[in-house]
Amino acid sequence: MEFGVVIPHHEIGTDPGAIRAFAQGAEELGAGHLMVYDHVLGAKRERPGGFKGPYDSDTAFHEPFVLYGFLAACTSRVELVTSVMVLPQRQAALAAKQAAEVAILSGDRFRLGVGIGWNKVEYDALGAAFDRKGARLEEQVVFMKRLWAEDAFSFDGEFHSMELASILPRPAKPIPVSFGGSAPAALERCARLGDGWIPLGSPNDKSAACVDAIRARRDELGLGMDGFTIHAQAQFAGGDPDRWRGHAERWAALGCTHLSIATHNAGDTDVDGHLARVAEYRDAVTGLVQAAR
Repeated sequence: MEFGVVIPHHEIGTDPGAIRAFAQGAEELGAGHLMVYDHVLGAKRERPGGFKGPYDSDTAFHEPFVLYGFLAACTSRVELVTSVMVLPQRQAALAAKQAAEVAILSGDRFRLGVGIGWNKVEYDALGAAFDRKGARLEEQVVFMKRLWAEDAFSFDGEFHSMELASILPRPAKPIPVSFGGSAPAALERCARLGDGWIPLGSPNDKSAACVDAIRARRDELGLGMDGFTIHAQAQFAGGDPDRWRGHAERWAALGCTHLSIATHNAGDTDVDGHLARVAEYRDAVTGLVQAAR
């Protein structure tokens, strides 16, 4: 498994020097990729009708395309991964253009992880319909892959229309697209259209069943699993070396190809402290994850 690092989105702050230092430090520690989460808006929990969710308006998220445009210039080896971008609340052609630019500026080190999200507040504020988001996501990926690869063409879908147009510049090679989600429809979409799966959860029986479903569908389609990534995450918080290693072993047994360590929510610290956590986790799973050098 390739070893990588989740950017501590809320705790990294807004100092460009600190963000640069974290990314470069992770690269020096052997991280093969950086992963960033995505949300545009957070809602007040005291709003009329209330609000429930794992984060709210007091949680900070850096915008992935802008952040990765910056980090493309600050790093030289790490792959830049979104996990996951809530694509249906965005304009597909604009997102394709932005993704292409990150891929170009990073030297094709960009992987786009996408999903449907859960926060209707974001969809409403961004002028996107919350219903049919799964179908919209599927059409977006089809549309965007063509925009990255083709000269002027026409497109007439349920959600997107275009007549003899294209984006330019385009990336030198296809941008890999991974899907989040574990519902049957999400797994089928991932198997059919995706270059990888980004699970959210533990290496348990449910995750094993999801991997089996993806593998079976890809086999049906004659796609196989060669080059298909399974990109899981591990939490520093609440763990110790034995627990981290056991967790990594179980993911490896399920065929996981990438494992990202998340160091946030483990107590107040600074950039050096986050990097020390990364190093501690990396050392605990030596032999199970492969550091990039």
